[in-house]
Amino acid sequence: MKYIKTNEAPAAVGPYSQAVVSNGMIYCSGQIGIDANGNLAEGLEMQLQQIMNNIKAVLRAEGSDLVHVVKTTLYLTDISQFEVVNNIYGRYFSVSLPARSTVGVSSLPKGALIEIEVVAEVVA
Repeated sequence: MKYIKTNEAPAAVGPYSQAVVSNGMIYCSGQIGIDANGNLAEGLEMQLQQIMNNIKAVLRAEGSDLVHVVKTTLYLTDISQFEVVNNIYGRYFSVSLPARSTVGVSSLPKGALIEIEVVAEVVA
């Protein structure tokens, strides 16, 4: 296993890694809409944009990108916002369409509205 750590995304704040590489796959920990300084973006759309920037930074640290994402899991505190999230999400995944699960949850760390984790291929 290889552990990914980049200063371009929020540092892990507990006993976990930003991502782990194993058997040709990158397993990214869930990202909420905080920047590398720990500031939470305001509103669902801005949080989702920050999350995607964080994910791209973590993948880039291993030489990968969104095109190589094979699975995403979204956690929403307000599942009624699914359509809004889906429209924004589609801007990032319009060519390659990873498998996806979306789960409604009661709360997330720091009062975040959404969290996303991804699994991606290592680019050879």
